[in-house]
Amino acid sequence: MIPIKEEITVPSPPPRVWEVISDPSAVVSCIGGAELGPSHDDGSFDGTLAVRFGGLRVRFAARVALDLEEPAREGRLTARGADGQGATRFSAGATFRVTEGDTPGASRVFCDGEIKLNGKLAKLIESGAGMVVSRMTAEFTDELVKACAAPSQPVAAAAAEPIGPAAAEPHAAVPAGIRTAAPRPRGLLARLRAWWAGRRRRGGPAPQTAPPSMNTSGEALGQGSPR
Repeated sequence: MIPIKEEITVPSPPPRVWEVISDPSAVVSCIGGAELGPSHDDGSFDGTLAVRFGGLRVRFAARVALDLEEPAREGRLTARGADGQGATRFSAGATFRVTEGDTPGASRVFCDGEIKLNGKLAKLIESGAGMVVSRMTAEFTDELVKACAAPSQPVAAAAAEPIGPAAAEPHAAVPAGIRTAAPRPRGLLARLRAWWAGRRRRGGPAPQTAPPSMNTSGEALGQGSPR
């Protein structure tokens, strides 16, 4: 029997790590020598794994089943198969889960399981299994970290920020009581008020230009006065 008990730290948030580790094709891409085969009606799928034990390279074929619990981010994997010549058969079972890491934005992946072997190569494989599992775990961790690397910031996040003149000019700089979106009044009454306010501020005689003349409709006819 080969025990498996691993803890992997990944610098990515749990939702992203779970997204990768719950996808068989993504997991297989993180394991050197592994290939994913066709799936079956019951949800299981075929897979192969080539492993080197010293000078011996053994290729295993297996049927794999994966049960997932999405809310808890936990899963269980079971597999049964044999090497290419049928000399050694195996059965494996493992549970895994993804939890929050020790630092914000990081995760921990726990895996606990065992592999049972019987056949001609069982003793040979078991004798070198410790080093093989350690090597494969290190390789898998490196590939998992790459696969879980957070993608670039979505463009939608930048689009949420204000764009245009309103973003460049602070609202506090706008005089109280005036709406920047509204056009300035340009009627006769507004101009008369401005003329009168300017005269009072200056405290002097009336300006040389006369107020705009009016027609019967009350609209301004011109800005200048006759000489």
